[in-house]
Amino acid sequence: MTANLTIDAIEEYKSFASKLADAAAVITLANFRKPINIENKEKAGAFDPVTIADKAAEQAMRTLIIQKYPDHTIIGEEFDSVNGSSEFSWVLDPIDGTRAYIMGLPTWGTLIALLYYGEPIIGIIDQPYTKERFIGTPTGTSLNGSIIKCRTCSGLSDAILSSTAFDSYSSQEKEAYLSLASAVKLNRSEYDCYAYAMVAHGFIDIVAEAGMKIVDIMALIPVIRGAGGIVSNWQGNDFCDDGRLLACGDANIHKAAIAHLKDV
Repeated sequence: MTANLTIDAIEEYKSFASKLADAAAVITLANFRKPINIENKEKAGAFDPVTIADKAAEQAMRTLIIQKYPDHTIIGEEFDSVNGSSEFSWVLDPIDGTRAYIMGLPTWGTLIALLYYGEPIIGIIDQPYTKERFIGTPTGTSLNGSIIKCRTCSGLSDAILSSTAFDSYSSQEKEAYLSLASAVKLNRSEYDCYAYAMVAHGFIDIVAEAGMKIVDIMALIPVIRGAGGIVSNWQGNDFCDDGRLLACGDANIHKAAIAHLKDV
């Protein structure tokens, strides 16, 4: 489907996506490591935090999209979707890793994706505090304008694995993940979207997660794939509508990881 888009069109949308990231960064940086009111979106005892920075950053991006592309669909983390009439959809997560954000840890990021007929063609992972912007497109992935690539890995015994919200996994998902974790060299967790950026950058080999939403997933896909990596669900399928995501920098590692995860 991306064959129907010209390079110039992709560059136009890529440039606009960066403007969205800039707008979000003004708000997230102004509130980071500052006293901030925290709300809990969950009413059943769980903790799902949201702050004024999450809401204001998403609203700033929505305003720019509506002004520039009023016929585009908008899907966001904090507000209801806006259904447009065109084939383009923006998927926004203003602060992926709000828990890290309120703890003062710089592993959160702003996620921005542009979908064309449902396929993510542009993805941004933006960490404005560390001044790192990862942009993935069909022509490659860059970090602050320099092309980056995933690394090869000789086998699971030499691989580095990461995950985030392990405490929210089902018992079967935990068992599968622990099976994979037992086979790798190093397993570290709680890095949110930043772990995916490090897969694209060639420092992490595998990220496996469950319980993810569309706003968590879509921006990651072009970043990983543009860097030569693979993104699928735990069964190896392209569509991750079950909330389970597997991102790997190496095709052989991807196959080996699926062997541990596929039966969930």
